Amino acid sequence: MDALNYTPIDEGSIRYDGWRIVVVCFLLATFGWGLGFYGQSVYVAELQRLHGWPASLISSGTTFFYLFGAALVAFVSEAIKAFGPRNCLIAGTFAMAAAAISIGLVREPWQLYLANAVLAFGWAGTSLGIITNTLGLWFDKKRGMAISLALNGASFGGIIGVPLLVTAIGYFGFSGAMTVSAAVLVVLMVPVILLLVGRPPIHSSLSAAEAADAPSPTQIRAHAFRDIGFLSVSIAFALVLFAQVGFIVHLIAFLDSVIGRQRAAIAVALLTAMAVVGRVLFSFVIDRMNQRLASSLSFVSQAVALLIVINVHNEYALIAACALFGFSVGNLITLPALIVQREFDPRSFGVLVSLITAINQITYAFGPGVVGLLRDFSGGYALPFYGCIAVELTAAVLIMVRGRSRHSGLVR
Repeated sequence: MDALNYTPIDEGSIRYDGWRIVVVCFLLATFGWGLGFYGQSVYVAELQRLHGWPASLISSGTTFFYLFGAALVAFVSEAIKAFGPRNCLIAGTFAMAAAAISIGLVREPWQLYLANAVLAFGWAGTSLGIITNTLGLWFDKKRGMAISLALNGASFGGIIGVPLLVTAIGYFGFSGAMTVSAAVLVVLMVPVILLLVGRPPIHSSLSAAEAADAPSPTQIRAHAFRDIGFLSVSIAFALVLFAQVGFIVHLIAFLDSVIGRQRAAIAVALLTAMAVVGRVLFSFVIDRMNQRLASSLSFVSQAVALLIVINVHNEYALIAACALFGFSVGNLITLPALIVQREFDPRSFGVLVSLITAINQITYAFGPGVVGLLRDFSGGYALPFYGCIAVELTAAVLIMVRGRSRHSGLVR
């Protein structure tokens, strides 16, 4: 089929099959972030309690997970092209289930690294890279809304995943809870994927002739690293996510001494809830916005929130600042894919999104550690948080540099 024989797809219709894929990706993100991202805080606490290992040892396993996972995420688009979205989603589900069981069975430090290696495969198969690539096969004009709605599962995983996991540990013990979680994941996700994920439609923007003439993934990556527009997007979001993850990981530790643990928990819960609100509200307009400008303003809003957190110790002001910070948190993992869709050749979408996701993950893996080191060096959180403000404002300027590429096969 080519563009001349193409029948337009009404992506806005409630009957369009793509919205079923959004549901699948929402559920996948719930488990992916619940067990892969937010679950790390539970694993660190439980392994330390069970084995008495130093926090630095367990945390190094987490850093290994992020770095190895980033290397795998870079090749997600090629895996989908080779094996199809359904097989890749099922493989990711089983990998995440195997990882959950493995973490529950850890008895020696070397086993922790092995379990985190398996978890990296599960993360690559259930998180941002595979979700954006999969939805990119079903959506073009409504891609922003589809990705935004599906990635609400990431926030949902944080809101319900950790409490459910902690409750399950109380009933079944750590190993039993991880096994139960793996069973629930497989029993729910595998039938859903088999029932709802079929063959993606053919979009007019990418005919068979164009696909056959598409540059190889290696060529796309080589062009990307010489393209100012791509570099400005990837570096800007890498910097912001470095600051964002570093701040969020240390937020309770900071607020605990200022407003107490209970109110600190409320502030973090509100931050997470606002991430959902921001993503949902943006989903209705994000495809029509200047997405670089929206990104820049989001970075600035986070910098303002950080400035309030550092300098104002009124509990209501701090909670409001956390809400302001959280409003843009969800969109910062959605916007890179939308900028790539708008500014670059559609044949490059999957490879470039996977590449940006990998770059971001490698960078933000070091965020909590760097913030912690600066906190220990200075004796407080003012220095590291001011550093995060500087990073956010630098990124706000950098994201507006679009550049003019001369590389064929990459930019529209």
